[in-house]
Amino acid sequence: MVTTRWFFEPGHTGAMFRARHMMVTHVCGTLKNIEGAVSFDPGAPERARVEATVDAGQVHTGQPQRDAHLRSADFFDVENHPTWSFTSTAIRQLSPTEFSLTGNLTIRGTTRPVTFDVTYLGQWDTPWWEDGRDLGPRRRAGFTARTRLNRHDFGVSWNDTMDRGGVVVGDMIDVTVDVEAVQEAGQETGQEAAA
Repeated sequence: MVTTRWFFEPGHTGAMFRARHMMVTHVCGTLKNIEGAVSFDPGAPERARVEATVDAGQVHTGQPQRDAHLRSADFFDVENHPTWSFTSTAIRQLSPTEFSLTGNLTIRGTTRPVTFDVTYLGQWDTPWWEDGRDLGPRRRAGFTARTRLNRHDFGVSWNDTMDRGGVVVGDMIDVTVDVEAVQEAGQETGQEAAA
């Protein structure tokens, strides 16, 4: 088997997060255009390597005032920490389509180990457009990764209190990352590259 390298297609790779708000509902947000890559040998999935970078300034919840607050020092402190990063340290294959991916996540300059539950969605040969010409086919693969974070572990600790001991923002953040990975040109494109 041969290790192949796949890069994240930024326009179709992003994360969604969800936080409890005012004790009664959830606020959802997105982070788009995540850049990264995965190197993978289907004969040795435990040796796979994943790296990703997130532009924290692109946080979007659909409410400009809230987005500005999230970018401020109260939350993401984008002025001093404009990007987040993830580098894998271990991967375990649980089934033909399920993986446990552990790595170091850095947010606001603080690095903590995080484990994602990853589902492999398959792969397909697709068109590849450059300068108005289809230079494909290029093979694409899809993954969904989920985790739950305690925001205080990364210094994202702003809050305000409410009556009866309530808080404005919950501690735990649910995160879902959707990855569309494209195999680098000049590499094998057969199903043997499947994750």
